Amino acid sequence: MIERFGDGRDWFFEKRFGLFIHWGIYAVPGWHEQHQFRLGLTRREYASLVSRFNPVGFNPDAWLDLAAEAGMEYVTFTTKHIDGFCMWNTAQTDYNVMHTPSAKDVLGLLAEACHRRGFPLCLYYSCADMHHPNYPNAGRNYELPVPEQGDKPDLRAYVEFVRLQVRELCTNYGTIHGFWWDANMTGHRDPSLNTMIRSLQPAAVINNRGYDDGDYGTPERESMESAADIHVVQRFNRRTEACNSVGVHSWGYRSDEDFYSTHHLVNSIDTVLAKGGNYLLNVGPDANGVITTGYATVLKRIGRWYHKVKEAFHGCEPASEMLEGPGVYLTRKDRTVYVHFHGQPCSTAVALVPFRRMPLRAILLNTGAPVEYRLVRTPNFFRRPEAFLQLRCLPVNELAEEVPVARLDFDCPLEAVRTPV
Repeated sequence: MIERFGDGRDWFFEKRFGLFIHWGIYAVPGWHEQHQFRLGLTRREYASLVSRFNPVGFNPDAWLDLAAEAGMEYVTFTTKHIDGFCMWNTAQTDYNVMHTPSAKDVLGLLAEACHRRGFPLCLYYSCADMHHPNYPNAGRNYELPVPEQGDKPDLRAYVEFVRLQVRELCTNYGTIHGFWWDANMTGHRDPSLNTMIRSLQPAAVINNRGYDDGDYGTPERESMESAADIHVVQRFNRRTEACNSVGVHSWGYRSDEDFYSTHHLVNSIDTVLAKGGNYLLNVGPDANGVITTGYATVLKRIGRWYHKVKEAFHGCEPASEMLEGPGVYLTRKDRTVYVHFHGQPCSTAVALVPFRRMPLRAILLNTGAPVEYRLVRTPNFFRRPEAFLQLRCLPVNELAEEVPVARLDFDCPLEAVRTPV
């Protein structure tokens, strides 16, 4: 079992699926959230976007409506990305949303909506900063090639700026449920920052990308090295929140984005949740503040699957070690086992070796229909004399965009299902 906190941070184990939002002035060109870094723009060139950022269509309730439709139960919002632009009314720099044509504290509006509707709010904050004169830009990832004229690189002075901003974020916006550091390219360590967050916001979980190891790991996009163990382990042995974006290329709004398939994303979500992790799925609102049709359609499709199967994650624990060999994932709760047909199911049947008892009932959560089952010896296991539980006639072709999940209810403790009556 993954160790719980034993305090207000345990909300993290109850609300497993969250909405990540990357939004900033980079939404104006609609190319990538690292627009300045990837195009090698100077501060002056990039800062011209400030005067063009006027999100008159921003409605946080519309964001939360979409999150709820997708089955998401918390929100993580980018307060400051690597460009250094701040999406709240900060007193520490004029490079913030109050100096755009909209002059609205968008974080404040989002926080009010989250608190009113019971959505835990977590805050993303980039350690790297391409705008601040004290940040020691040195050509690493997410930095300027060299400091600009007039800069005074001083890491300790910059970290004090970070401390003041984090104090603002943890003081001025009500209850905060998480702090999501990113891009600590200097490798600087300062555990006192997380200590301050915990003192101000005791319900806040803190990730491992900041100035110490934090509370949980953050594997990113399954193809990346940080996520290499997702498909290897049967269950996570530490607190984990995997993250991905519905867009293939960018986390911020991209006007001609390509999107992952529904099956790829639901399979990714199912894999992480079935192994005991959380899942944070990202969209990028456009410069008007709207989550546009391409992004919204993906979330709605996921929601049509997730709402039907979420009981197989909530209040459950990973149980794949009950089986011999790969093929499916299991989760369990009381006397119920949930069978997750991850990947692209290659057969209409599966043998649950070494299960040797019949369930009281078997239901496919995706449709509500009963699942056919029997105890049988199959040719694949001809060297073993036992009959094992087999689920069969599964509608895998009809559910090509979904991960099928079956619920099996037993009349005995689950430790006994591998023992014949």
